[in-house]
Amino acid sequence: MTIRQAYAGKERPLTVHALNELLLVCSLVLLVAVVAVRISSRSGLPSLLLYLGIGIAIGQDGLFDVKFNNAELTQVFGYAALVVILAEGGLGTKWKEIKPALPAAAMLSIVGVAVSVGVTAAGAHYLVGLDWRQALIIGAVVSSTDAAAVFSVLRKVPLPARVTGVLEAESGFNDAPVVILVVAFSTKGPIDSWYLLIGEIALELAIGAAVGIAVGWIGSFGLRHVALPASGLYPIAVMAIAVSAYAAGAMAHGSGFLSVYLAAMILGNAKLPHWPATRGFADGLGWLAQIGMFVLLGLLVTPHDLLDDFWPAVIVGLVLTVVARPLEVFISLIPFRMPWQEKAFMSWAGLRGAVPIILATIPMVSGIEGSTRVFNIVFVLVVVYTLIQGPTLPWVAKALKIAEDPSEAADLGIESAPLERLRGHLLSVAIPAKSKMHGVEVAELRLPAGAAVTLVVRDDKSFVPAPATVLRRGDELLVVTTDPVRDAAEARLHAVGEGGKLAGWLGTDGDSRGTSGTRAHH
Repeated sequence: MTIRQAYAGKERPLTVHALNELLLVCSLVLLVAVVAVRISSRSGLPSLLLYLGIGIAIGQDGLFDVKFNNAELTQVFGYAALVVILAEGGLGTKWKEIKPALPAAAMLSIVGVAVSVGVTAAGAHYLVGLDWRQALIIGAVVSSTDAAAVFSVLRKVPLPARVTGVLEAESGFNDAPVVILVVAFSTKGPIDSWYLLIGEIALELAIGAAVGIAVGWIGSFGLRHVALPASGLYPIAVMAIAVSAYAAGAMAHGSGFLSVYLAAMILGNAKLPHWPATRGFADGLGWLAQIGMFVLLGLLVTPHDLLDDFWPAVIVGLVLTVVARPLEVFISLIPFRMPWQEKAFMSWAGLRGAVPIILATIPMVSGIEGSTRVFNIVFVLVVVYTLIQGPTLPWVAKALKIAEDPSEAADLGIESAPLERLRGHLLSVAIPAKSKMHGVEVAELRLPAGAAVTLVVRDDKSFVPAPATVLRRGDELLVVTTDPVRDAAEARLHAVGEGGKLAGWLGTDGDSRGTSGTRAHH
């Protein structure tokens, strides 16, 4: 379906009236999708199911009966949306949480993917009767977990940082090897030997990681030292840098998906100016990418063709969920000392979202025999098992007793605006309800020389604080700091927020003697 093709499957010339109708339909779809976000947040269902439902309702056998079968366009758009989603996920990843989880996530993304592909493919071949090529494609496709699907549900459950770090890093890392495997299995002719595939995966991951780290570091350095003329340009610049990391990684014959995730993660931890605005912009783009991608995938599917593949999809999904995923987790995490409860939760939390459905279009574009059936099986599998696993994740976390107390102290929200001519920064500090900064006097913050609290906003009233002014939960502070001590000032504020007025003597990061001993800037 091209832009000349209007809804209801009729061919029309591209006139202003036809374009207006198309824009109206797109706007209505977005409005319905926004309402779907609200419904999903209350019901506990991952929003992807509702977006897919919108696409199915618009498409063939639906209300508008739009006939759409362009798998190549879906794949291109899906790749673009996936880049945006990975960028948004990387920007929201906290380095201090993900750093300890990197080895475990790497094992899950390499060893775990191999285990999952082998077990799932064997189940698809022997239990469903697919030939080995189709079985291997399905095994590879469904071995990729989806961050958007997982964290749309997990955000409601306060989990240990180690668990969320592993799941988040895994969802960012395992797309790269899975894409390589799916492309290799979908190439006509004999499949490469396993050792050639391992070498290709290792090389592409290494190139992608190097490019992503380089682009992220250069981009963050530039944004921190070059003041843009308008604050609204910072979000655009950050997303442009992240997307350029994907392009550079792919052009260097590396993993572009790994490049964009790592570059975005570096940018997200670089304490860039106007960060809350940037984060909100990226979050909005991520939602838009998900909505468009899921609706398009719903359009691509033909509902009446799914009935014949329903039970094969259930069987393959059962093998994946009950056998392959637990084996993947427990085998990959053997070198790491993690409680069995956390491993059990990660086994159940391996949600499959839009990524497997997008990857299932690769064999369709390549013209592999039986690729339409593969797509249908993957589609049904993702919908059915997301519907089962998604709403039960909070319950599983509580049953395994790994859900943390939500009353623990929250971190501070600090936004920085550069003062170029003064070589300084203006920090906006919000004190959350559970912060241990509550009850601390301004003088007890012990900020480094060159930083000072200049204004306090409390109950919609602002005043200049005295050294003995006691800070309260809900206060907003304006802190002016010179450029050399900005990192030290932020480190000290975070330390007091976590450890209270005795931060520094109780082992909390931060230093009361100036810039020495403070947490280094990433």
